[in-house]
Amino acid sequence: MMAPATEGSKVQPKYRRVVLKLSGEALAGGAGYGIDPEVVVSIARQIREIRELGVQVGVVVGGGNIWRGTSGSAKGMDRATADYMGMLATVINALAMQDGLEKHGVDTRVATAIEMREIAEPYIRRRAIRHLEKGRVVIFAAGTGNPFFSTDTTAALRAAEIEAEVVLKATKEDGVFDDDPRRNLQARKYQSISYIEVLQKGLKVLDSTAISLCMDNGIPIVVFNLAVEGNIRRVILGEPIGTLVGNGGGKVDGSGGYPAGN
Repeated sequence: MMAPATEGSKVQPKYRRVVLKLSGEALAGGAGYGIDPEVVVSIARQIREIRELGVQVGVVVGGGNIWRGTSGSAKGMDRATADYMGMLATVINALAMQDGLEKHGVDTRVATAIEMREIAEPYIRRRAIRHLEKGRVVIFAAGTGNPFFSTDTTAALRAAEIEAEVVLKATKEDGVFDDDPRRNLQARKYQSISYIEVLQKGLKVLDSTAISLCMDNGIPIVVFNLAVEGNIRRVILGEPIGTLVGNGGGKVDGSGGYPAGN
């Protein structure tokens, strides 16, 4: 049974079960490395807000603030070994998020694809869904448990497995642009764009495997700026912020809101 919204709440969320994808770099804040406790607190507070609306939340967190497997591989390390190290980095971040959430009174479980029973439970699909139904936030750690797959792909895979309605991709940008907005001030932001367009244009949203998984399973992706306090709640309520990746065609800013049916 789906957890109800808090008593007296008048707002109705657009989505009832979501997967929130956080990059490891997001947890680092301005330092660019490690974990910034203030950032963790901010994210935990925003997740608590959507939990209070009755939304079931799964979280996938990257590990790039500690270790990135592709970087190690580029410097001569065995790729599989480097990727396993990256998976362990995601567990560290997951535990940090768990601590932040529980300090805000949010019941949480860390489910890891690599068994380490002393600190987290193994990922079992039915158990994870049961946790969500009981109102717990489930943090999916250690990627898919396999090398050569990113945490973007993990987010898409877990979303499909738990039948999430949307993947929320939290980034440092306001959405998906037709060029790098940091280098090109004329870059235009898409309000919506199709999966195929993302793949054809090579846009940096999620990696191609993750996009394909979402496309095959009809899971929309909302790309938005995590740095703006309250944006997670705004996305959940259906406000047209960021960029919606789905079945609709591309629309740049000013051409209307999200297309219907996504």
